[in-house]
Amino acid sequence: MRVYFLSCVPAVLRLNGMYIGTVDGFERRIELNPSDSVFAEITPGDNLQSVNFFMDEKFFTNPPEFIDLYLAENDAFVYVREYAPKDVKIEVIYQTRFQGNLVTIFRQGGIYLSCEGKEYDLSPLPQSFASATAEVNTIAGYEVLTVRGGKTLLIISQNGQKIFLNSAENAEFGQTLKITVPFETCTASKAICEFSYDGERLNLIGGHTEETYTPEEIHFAFFESVLTRGDYIKYLDNELKEKAGELKDYLGEYVSVTVPPEKFFTLHGDIKAVGLVYPKGKNLFEIKYYAVDITDRKISNIYPAE
Repeated sequence: MRVYFLSCVPAVLRLNGMYIGTVDGFERRIELNPSDSVFAEITPGDNLQSVNFFMDEKFFTNPPEFIDLYLAENDAFVYVREYAPKDVKIEVIYQTRFQGNLVTIFRQGGIYLSCEGKEYDLSPLPQSFASATAEVNTIAGYEVLTVRGGKTLLIISQNGQKIFLNSAENAEFGQTLKITVPFETCTASKAICEFSYDGERLNLIGGHTEETYTPEEIHFAFFESVLTRGDYIKYLDNELKEKAGELKDYLGEYVSVTVPPEKFFTLHGDIKAVGLVYPKGKNLFEIKYYAVDITDRKISNIYPAE
């Protein structure tokens, strides 16, 4: 099995105590047999805790909490999603009073949101809230507290409830809430969503997807458009358009689109292919490869690349 290692931050990889190299957003790969039970240790910088685990048959069916594991053909992609900090003392990042609620964002190992008023709520936040800015806005006449943590937007209601937490490129407040949400896609697609608000919860009342791509990316644009419920029919030739309603059942419930590794093209040649990622278990995913034929700049065939 060929195993690719990736990490959310730069880190050092050791296998059975031997230094292998550094890992980050670009994969480092090795060949191993799961029955050999290789001991892996990955150590990041920035005073973060290292992680370690045995890469055995159990690992490839039940990965630890901090890892997302992707299986494809005879490949495995090991992505270390998070590291725990060594310093676990309490640190207040942001605190304010809003509509009778004491709102606190603090760090204690992870980062958390505490809202204390008529009720008490404690919930984790993404690491992007290590630095936070906030302001009061109004939706449909109701005040809300909006907190920015990097590219992530948090909205808290007058009752101290978390009503929105997602990446948001832009947010417009008024009679409705309009959000521009960037997708993590190869073609930089964006969803424009509009919500109504009744003082307690947001309700989606409209939206559309904007897509950008080059002719060389048409296969990525198509599969990502299906995923994000965009206008994917425009990528198809006339014959396939008649079968467009069957595509979602044919492709299944995939959650992201990825680029096949170099090994794939060595085996299959230079074809227009993508990897579709399907949930298989907790932190466990399966990648299936699909390819397309293109005729006159339109997709004329879609098939599994086996």
